[in-house]
Amino acid sequence: MGTPKQIVRATITVMMVAVVLAGAAWAQGAPQPPNSGTAQPTTAAETQAAPATTTGTTEASKASVTKGSYTIEVSASKEWMDTDIDLRAGEKLQITAEGTITYSDAKKNHFGPAGIPRSFADVIHQYAVPNGAHGELIGRLGSDDAAEPFELGASARYTAPVAGRLFLGINQGMRDAAGATGSFQVKIEVLNEGLGTTDATVVGGPVETPMPAITPKLLDAIPRRVADQNHSPGDMVNILIVGTEEEMVKAFTAAEWVKVDKSVGSTVLAGLLDTFEKKDYLTMPMSTLYLFDRPQDYGFAHGEPVRVIMSRNHLRVWKSPYRVDDRPLWCVAATHDIGFERDQRNNGVTHKIDPAIDGEREYVNRTLSATGLVSARGRVVPTHPVTDAKTATGGGFHSDGRILVLVLKSGGADNQDNQDDQ
Repeated sequence: MGTPKQIVRATITVMMVAVVLAGAAWAQGAPQPPNSGTAQPTTAAETQAAPATTTGTTEASKASVTKGSYTIEVSASKEWMDTDIDLRAGEKLQITAEGTITYSDAKKNHFGPAGIPRSFADVIHQYAVPNGAHGELIGRLGSDDAAEPFELGASARYTAPVAGRLFLGINQGMRDAAGATGSFQVKIEVLNEGLGTTDATVVGGPVETPMPAITPKLLDAIPRRVADQNHSPGDMVNILIVGTEEEMVKAFTAAEWVKVDKSVGSTVLAGLLDTFEKKDYLTMPMSTLYLFDRPQDYGFAHGEPVRVIMSRNHLRVWKSPYRVDDRPLWCVAATHDIGFERDQRNNGVTHKIDPAIDGEREYVNRTLSATGLVSARGRVVPTHPVTDAKTATGGGFHSDGRILVLVLKSGGADNQDNQDDQ
């Protein structure tokens, strides 16, 4: 039988191999994420979708939602479509849908906007909303890779946390879309016009401003890099967050980052439970690193479920001994796993991070800012910035040396309306 330790290792190996092989099988037909960087609205040519029809037909009414309602047809053959509706922060909508979509698979014919109940066949997939129903009507605010899709189904209320362009889509893969027919007719009613503007400078979160509270003295007191158990320097500290522990956790949770398991044993148990509950497993453990001579307080991950073993966005968070405006200051080291490489400390196998490490800093910026829980953001440059270095395992990375600062809204109000009627 082997020792309990051997059994655990064998179980993990089987799980890793199964997910990697399944990911390879699905990769060719799975939807590909949009390019990272500044969000660009999807054009009509890219979506090949019919433009939205509205109860008001002026160009102004198409440019932003100010009153009335809109009726939009969402084709089964497209994953996403641009509604041409620009929302203000706090704008509240009632969204209802009807219609029928048919897949070529005879077992999945004729379903409505609520989609098809999840089955064990859906455990490994790359749907936009991992735990949503297959074929369900979904939405997202913005078009870049950090825009978090959300469920709509047949009826939902949605409040825009920040200003942005509304997109509608179907929770499906490209293979589904290729053989799908039919459409959903979606009615969008404006319940509250919200505040502020739809101006591009505030889309996705607050305008970046100077951060005078993050003084040079404070920056010099924070280590530039984290370390492993042997005190070998590793990832850089590239994000600072100002807020209470509750506010910090709430912001990551709202942005769909998940807490990462702390032990191998919990990995096996959680993986099996998530499989039986038909959920996606994103919480595979990350190694322990040290800052202020202690392990990370939190680990968070944000990844494509079917590729989570080899590719995911992830970060570690430490509570610093410092305060800013009488609120705790949290230090974050964020990296993007993109595969595997040799661990130069012991010739083992470890995750390889994307050497362009600033991309992960910006991914965290966009995902957290889009929740509406960030009140201010900006960048600071320490006296001795890290621009070129190696991780504790020997992999190289490079940066412009800037550190992102996110100030969280005090209290972090919930956006409960987005949970209604789902």
